[in-house]
Parts: sequence; C-alpha cells; structure tokens
Amino acid sequence: MPKPEWYTSGLAFNCTQCGNCCTGPAGYVWFNDEEADALAKRFGVTRNQFRKQYAHKVHGRWTLNEYETEHGFDCIFLDRETIPGRAICGVYEDRPTQCRTWPFWPENIRSERAWEVTKRSTPCPGMDSGTLIPVEQIRILRDQHKQDA
Repeated sequence: MPKPEWYTSGLAFNCTQCGNCCTGPAGYVWFNDEEADALAKRFGVTRNQFRKQYAHKVHGRWTLNEYETEHGFDCIFLDRETIPGRAICGVYEDRPTQCRTWPFWPENIRSERAWEVTKRSTPCPGMDSGTLIPVEQIRILRDQHKQDA
C-alpha cells in the first residue's frame, strides 16, 4: 500500500498575479500540439505560424519564447502593463498544462521541504494562502503535469 501524501489535508493556494512563476532564470514552458492549436486559434494563425512567432524547439520539444526583463526571463505572454502592479497571463484561458498545474508539480510536492523551498525560491506568495485545494484535486493536477512532462 503506498504511503499517503504529506498533503492529505490539502494545500492552500491562491494566485496573486505576481508573475514570479512566469519569470526568473531562463527556462522552459513546454506545450503539446493540442495546446499549440488552442493558442494558434486564439491568435487566428496556424499551428506552424504560432510556433514560428512565439516558440522554439529544445531537445525535440516545443517551448514558449521568453524575453529578458528587469525581473528575469519573462514568458512571452506575461503582461506587466495592463494592470499596474500585477503580472497577468495574456493567454490565461489557453495556457499550457505546465502553467495550469502550478504549483502542484511532482517535484514541488514530493515533500514538505520541497514545497517550502519552492515557496521561498520562486518566491510564490500564493502558496499556503487562500483557498484550500483538496488532495484529490492536487493529485489530478500533479498527474496532469507528469503526463505532459
């Protein structure tokens, strides 16, 4: 019988629109063909046009482009202008699974220590605040992220 997760009572999370999970050191925002299609549709372009304009390939996989800012390397869709003091996702409804599942990635929830390290290193003020996310929902998000990896 598997050992129960340390977060069986759930974890609190509420996005504060700080943008810290969408910036930082250069990294990757992976997306699949279905996500590319949704984003392409949003912009009224083909999948190939979307990829050419907003993404690049690394190790055989597609990742969204980033650009360097005073905050680090921002996702190409991170909008710091529309709402002063906020960093919002310009494609929120169509954001990739990697983004939808934050902060419930397997590596972030493997232990309480990993959760705390992620909370401090991102830093993510939404972790451990706001709505209590039940363990069942966390498992779904965790497993969605694992499938996309």
